[in-house]
Amino acid sequence: MLIYYTIGFTAFILSIYFMPVLAAISTVDFPYKTSQQTIKEFAKDMFSGTLPEVDRILSVFDHTEIETRNFCKPPEYYFTIHSFEERNREYIRISLDYSVKAIEKCLAAARVEKKDVTDILFVSTTGLATPSMDALIVNEMRLNPYINRTPVFGLGCGGGVSGFARACTLAKANPDAVVLLVAVELCSLTFMRKDFSKSNFIGTSLFSDGIAACLITGDKRIDRDTVTPMIRFAGNKSHLYYDSAGVMGWDFTDEGFKVLFSSGIPEIISKHVKKDVTSFLAKSGLDISGIRQFIFHPGGKKVLAAYENALGAKDDFLRTTRGVMKDYGNMSSASVLYVLERFFSQGFEDGYGLMASMGPGFSCEMVLLEMENK
Repeated sequence: MLIYYTIGFTAFILSIYFMPVLAAISTVDFPYKTSQQTIKEFAKDMFSGTLPEVDRILSVFDHTEIETRNFCKPPEYYFTIHSFEERNREYIRISLDYSVKAIEKCLAAARVEKKDVTDILFVSTTGLATPSMDALIVNEMRLNPYINRTPVFGLGCGGGVSGFARACTLAKANPDAVVLLVAVELCSLTFMRKDFSKSNFIGTSLFSDGIAACLITGDKRIDRDTVTPMIRFAGNKSHLYYDSAGVMGWDFTDEGFKVLFSSGIPEIISKHVKKDVTSFLAKSGLDISGIRQFIFHPGGKKVLAAYENALGAKDDFLRTTRGVMKDYGNMSSASVLYVLERFFSQGFEDGYGLMASMGPGFSCEMVLLEMENK
């Protein structure tokens, strides 16, 4: 009997220590980053004559805490009407071009050969492609033709955390794995100029474009003496809230993707997030006071305020998240990976990190990380 307990305890210790590691992460700054005030002026010119109270409506731009937006096209592009077919073709072209750039940067940073990549996950909610974008990337880069492919569509803002969790789960199951996660959101290409709904105006003031790539390795691929910093996956949890499907998503129309965005999102966060986070951390013997880094999706000013009020963590615990929102806007699923990249490249306090985001469903996605600067 003792030998079984010994084997079980040893397996438990190994499962804690030998966890998937974030080997590299890269993000994209598009050449058309534009100030929030410039976008506001473009929107004013665009809607003047069709909306008599345009000045009052567009005041929403001034209360976002966003200074710069990351766009894949110059502002003039959005001044003219483009068909859904044309915009989706641009989605495929730009996604492929910049995904390859982000992946190449990741591989170089991790000193990994592209032939060694075993899995690729592609996360997006702002465009359509069949064959899926991961297949196009494999062809363009001549990655391993036997690679395991997982295209993920429809998770919206929750896709970055959920995709990261799935990539780590694959790496945990296979110690030889080299998993590539790519998140692409070109929100600006979904903009519908003839949509005068409140959701569209809110979206116009918040959303932008982002592409991020992560390389996550299994245990046998890790050189623990050279990996700096060491960010290890320690677990994840998802919670889908019943009867909340209409809170966020798309309404697919002849003109394209019409955004649906409820004003009740901060209320849902206030109601559920503390219980979700507390129960998730408790499984690892932790509470909120034990978290050193909060890697949250920057969904907007009111969303972040709801997180702060609900969790009550010390100091400005969402400082890095606010910084990404200020510099880029809300890039849907890619946003939280930009926050993670900022911690990865600029440093952090040793200890646990918590990734979190909300997305269509309506759902909460969480990942626990062990983070060490070495």
